[in-house]
Amino acid sequence: MFRLGPRRFARSIHRKVSGDASVDVSESDGVRSLHLGSSTVQSSMRVAAPQDLELTYTRGIMAFMLFRPQARNVLAIGLGGGSIPKFIHHYLPEFTTRVVEINPQVIAIARSHFHLPENDARLQVIETDGVEYLREHPSDAEVLIVDAFDSQGVPPELCSQDFFDSCAEALTIDGLMAINLWGSDRNFDVYLQRIEQSFGGRVLVLPTGRPGNIVVFGFRRTPPDLRWATLRERAKNLQDQLKIEFLEFVERLRDNNLNTSNRLIV
Repeated sequence: MFRLGPRRFARSIHRKVSGDASVDVSESDGVRSLHLGSSTVQSSMRVAAPQDLELTYTRGIMAFMLFRPQARNVLAIGLGGGSIPKFIHHYLPEFTTRVVEINPQVIAIARSHFHLPENDARLQVIETDGVEYLREHPSDAEVLIVDAFDSQGVPPELCSQDFFDSCAEALTIDGLMAINLWGSDRNFDVYLQRIEQSFGGRVLVLPTGRPGNIVVFGFRRTPPDLRWATLRERAKNLQDQLKIEFLEFVERLRDNNLNTSNRLIV
């Protein structure tokens, strides 16, 4: 999800209202976007390339592969248009992905308008409460992706200390969390401090550029090899494979986190 300034939707192609909430789909210049109750973009898809990651922050979330290259088990809280699950399902067939989404309308729209595949052996979309799911599944995921917003931003129950504690506890011993936050959120520093507490200070930040999304990584334990030479080699290989700007992300990690001339510090 990323935030835009106030504006009218581009060409509206779908709108569904339930109670006080609306689910809208717009399209402009070949890009289809999901909105939940406001003009804020929850998810975007280039219609000509529906499996690819249109928004920079979604590609930034995939930087988890720099730190846990052997991870194959992904759990995501929040579906939106399903950009990351689609990408993983299409380009990384060795992965299995579970997505927890509380809103059945969002699930339906992701499938009808954003090319989200039906459930199969490698992709499961589960309609339930993400907070409860994490509490009921400790030590369960190698990678946890949190990208869950409503029309007002991050729901309070998804940015509490208890929630971030549950995120850490839901990971395997070598697991990591990648969460999308707004850098412009007045509570960003509070959320970051909570994440640091839950993950024992083992945290990295990755600003992904305009309009201010920041991906925060939290680690159950420090990754084993954070030398720049190793990270750049992984980034080049992944960039060649997936056509994502991993090398640029390595430089942004260097510019925004503690490091030495030889390695990144977590």
